[in-house]
Amino acid sequence: MALRPLSQSVPAVTAQVCQRKYVMLGRLLTHWPEIVGEELAAKTQPTKLRYRKKRPGQTEKSTAILEIAATPSDSTLLHYRKDLILERINQIFGESWVADIRFIAASGRHGPSPRRMKAGIPTPAQTETLREMLEKIDDPAIYERLEKLGTAILQEKSP
Repeated sequence: MALRPLSQSVPAVTAQVCQRKYVMLGRLLTHWPEIVGEELAAKTQPTKLRYRKKRPGQTEKSTAILEIAATPSDSTLLHYRKDLILERINQIFGESWVADIRFIAASGRHGPSPRRMKAGIPTPAQTETLREMLEKIDDPAIYERLEKLGTAILQEKSP
């Protein structure tokens, strides 16, 4: 069995259960080490995309604000690199749809703490579908990250 790029797996996991923004967040997670560098990628995490929709009569297109979970010291480093991060993100996606970055507090020295989610619980059918989508992924680390991403998305979507 040949290895597949993570960029192919993330959209497959997120496409069935999420809106477009989650696919884009998955792509951000896939390219995160390229965007901020390996060291900061291990300590920070993109957590949310907030879309500002185009209003009727406006000439501007819809844009997004990216929220990044980071400790205060890492937030400071990222703040100084904000323009470079935005440039790299928009190079990956081919357009300027991420207009701004906001930093949210993350506790601990080993990366961001999990965000509080709605109290939704994925159904057994949703969990099984997620496992089926991930069954061909051989790398345990990639499998675990994709499973966590898929479960988090399912939790947010569940009533």
